[in-house]
Amino acid sequence: MAVTAPPMRKLCFGGSFNPIHHAHLLCARAVAEAKGFDRVVLIPSALPPHKLQTTELASPHDRLVMCRLAAEGESLFEVSDLEVTRSGPSYSIDTVRTLRRQGWDRVTWLIGADMVSILPKWHEPLELLREAELLVMARPGWSFDWEALPEPYRVLKERVVEAPLIDVSATTIRRRVAAGQSIRYFTPDAVCGYIAARGLYRQTGRPD
Repeated sequence: MAVTAPPMRKLCFGGSFNPIHHAHLLCARAVAEAKGFDRVVLIPSALPPHKLQTTELASPHDRLVMCRLAAEGESLFEVSDLEVTRSGPSYSIDTVRTLRRQGWDRVTWLIGADMVSILPKWHEPLELLREAELLVMARPGWSFDWEALPEPYRVLKERVVEAPLIDVSATTIRRRVAAGQSIRYFTPDAVCGYIAARGLYRQTGRPD
């Protein structure tokens, strides 16, 4: 009698990925390994709701391609174009609902610790808490005043996962590109090459 393999456990990791870099990849890997996930699904957003006014955002297509280049040859990561191909702001709750309609029994969504304080301002945040399991990726030593959050969100206190402290940011990468400095070792070589070939971020450098 054939033994049915257990379903693959997938961890969704959304973001602007402007551009994706090694801290994204290493920290997501750490969370996946700590919690026993088989795959991390990178979901680049088309229009990040908290960055609608930024002038530094590379096109959704470019950010999708960079995610695919970063994940190439790595069995842990896969890339979804779900938000890139959807119109309007890229709300996480809409993506969760789409995944559920596609047959996902459970959606686990990874957010950065810097998002916890503003989570109540997200689009339909209470519905997101109900329809997805949120995990919080935090740096070593991170602390937060959980009593400052409305009570329904305090459940996240038990869902904090420590990730490595890696001082690399997309803002730093964009600034270095604008200044004509090398970004090698900040992001995979294939992403470095794509940024150079496409001329991305050359006229930017302001934080967002």
